[in-house]
Amino acid sequence: MALPHRVRFNYDDFLLFPKDGKRHEIIDGDHFMTPAPNTKHQRVSGRLFTALTNFLKARKSGEAFAAPYDVVLSEEDVVEPDLLFISTTRAAIITEKNIQGAPDLVIEILSAGTRKTDEIIKRKLYERYGVREYWIVDPELETIKIYRLSDEGYARPTELAREANETLSTPLLPEFQVPLDELFG
Repeated sequence: MALPHRVRFNYDDFLLFPKDGKRHEIIDGDHFMTPAPNTKHQRVSGRLFTALTNFLKARKSGEAFAAPYDVVLSEEDVVEPDLLFISTTRAAIITEKNIQGAPDLVIEILSAGTRKTDEIIKRKLYERYGVREYWIVDPELETIKIYRLSDEGYARPTELAREANETLSTPLLPEFQVPLDELFG
């Protein structure tokens, strides 16, 4: 008995997905779809994007982008991270249509139903493609997990929490700091 043939999606298929307010992504040829984010998610996303863009504008060290914006890692790996950063030294991966390759930093903000995808599937995907830092922001728990790429892959994450009055920072962007109280406030 023959096994059923698995449908594998690619970027051409991705371009045909409906513009329906949902996030459509392809990971390892599989189609993932999530509903539009909630208000808390959008507030955190907006605050973090504003902090990043203001910091980058003052230093001319790269660009930040917010979803929806396609990141094409391969023909069968197309994602739309909540936020991402591309350094000026890697600006060549920015095209008129999308990002062609791994950003320096990817930020996913958890929503209902995205935890497993963001914490397991996307973490492995971003690690495989060499995303230097991957942040998982949890608006409900008011925490951030920061994965940094090493020669062995992503190291154990640094975990920050609002209740500990911690401040978000990164070696990718020296002097960038956002108190978690402001971010989740």
